[in-house]
Amino acid sequence: MIRRNFTKLLAGTAMASALLASPALADDKRIALVVKALGIGFFEAAAKGAEEAAAELGGVEIIYTGPTDTTAEGQIEVINSLIAQGVDAIAISANDPDALVPALKKAMDRGITVISFDSGVAPEGRQMHLNPSSNALIGNMIIKLAADHLPEGGEVAVLSATTTSTNQNIWIDEMNKVMGNYPGIEVVATVYGDDLADKSYREAQGLMQSYPDLDAIIAPTSVGIVAAAQAVQDAGKAGEINVTGLGLPSEMAGAIESGASKSFAIWNPIDLGYAATMIAHALASGDATAEPGASIPMGRMGDVTLDDTNAGAMADPFVYDSSNIDEFKSIF
Repeated sequence: MIRRNFTKLLAGTAMASALLASPALADDKRIALVVKALGIGFFEAAAKGAEEAAAELGGVEIIYTGPTDTTAEGQIEVINSLIAQGVDAIAISANDPDALVPALKKAMDRGITVISFDSGVAPEGRQMHLNPSSNALIGNMIIKLAADHLPEGGEVAVLSATTTSTNQNIWIDEMNKVMGNYPGIEVVATVYGDDLADKSYREAQGLMQSYPDLDAIIAPTSVGIVAAAQAVQDAGKAGEINVTGLGLPSEMAGAIESGASKSFAIWNPIDLGYAATMIAHALASGDATAEPGASIPMGRMGDVTLDDTNAGAMADPFVYDSSNIDEFKSIF
């Protein structure tokens, strides 16, 4: 059985409130998929994967929830609500790696399995973390996507999510480590759109105004890349400024068609939600233990092997461009 939760404002604070349902059977598992914010296509696709895993496992209820904006405070409200409900597991994509730790430790103290996926939580606040791909591969990919279309070099800027987004910060760090492999490419600025479409759009506009010779905008976030592509189109600079990074085919097909983006990459978020749910269920059921070197089953995604921080990677990113976008745009 599947249940989707929606947020409401309580005392001026955004939080997701789980709807009451009939009591679950004793053997049923309730797994909460806590996302950065509701209304983001990437996480809605991940929820489809979670539902697929639940149907495959049987006896699993998915609670899809999150705050209305990308704040740690909103996620803490959600976590506390889930603790009160006594869910069996929480799989969370964190808005802040450290601020969520006390609430998640409280959840674990109550016997709730806690994992992070996509954007990680500090190790003391979770049992394991599922990276969507290798951080090093993603960091190299996002700069390569820009550099491949700038054989003579050029100016690029980064439009990220929030200043505290674990995954984006790691990917940008990994990107900086390999900049020497791309001579002539200069990163002129890094700005943050807080995974809000309107703010990301304004930040992209600001980059174009501040750097008139800008050649590319790299957005390692599915919200930012769409907003930046729209800003480039609206400025009449499609084909002049290449918007690339991480995005969803369904949301980026128009940008590929207009020339605002030449290519972008992403792993399948459906697979990510599926894998996170499979892991959470295995740990909550006692079928696996999160410890360095452990191999944890992810259903059709195979197994994930944990490193010394109890983190593992799901799959490599995949590049989308005009040659294959039509094949995937109706899927996610």
